[in-house]
Amino acid sequence: MTILRRALDGLYLVSAGLAALSLFGIFVVMMAQVFLRQGNIQLPGADDFTAYLCVATTFFALAYTFKRGELIRVGLFIDKAGPGLRRLIEMAVLALAAALVAYIVYWTWSDAMFSLEIEEVAQGSVPFLIWIPKLAIPAGSGILLIAILDELVIVLRGEKPSYVRAAEERAARGDFSAEV
Repeated sequence: MTILRRALDGLYLVSAGLAALSLFGIFVVMMAQVFLRQGNIQLPGADDFTAYLCVATTFFALAYTFKRGELIRVGLFIDKAGPGLRRLIEMAVLALAAALVAYIVYWTWSDAMFSLEIEEVAQGSVPFLIWIPKLAIPAGSGILLIAILDELVIVLRGEKPSYVRAAEERAARGDFSAEV
């Protein structure tokens, strides 16, 4: 395994770890609310923090989920295609996905930087700087973009995409939980 492959797989794992930490953060905030309510104490900003942690959880989980073949794929047409046509379709779809995700990264990064520039604060009960939680979207999307480009290179080299291999391995074990 090359250094680049280990680095990329490590990046996806770190991103999944950040998603897990965000999810754990939601749990901590919710449990704090439960316990504090017993004493008639409100946790200021809990709803805002939970909402932004939900966004972070979602976006940081994207790349790892994509590489493991856990995202929803509609394979009705591509599954019937021969190997050559399938490879062309995979390349086209991955290139299109890369372009769309790059667009998302660009505009969400621009939005976060604009929030930093104007020193935008949350309108809730705790006025925290909004650009900080907004960074989860371009960061998670950027890691997804890297994962999509990683898969595009794999397909261009004539290899089977990681998400297809992962789905085949699950099917070989008799695990059809990800199949719709």
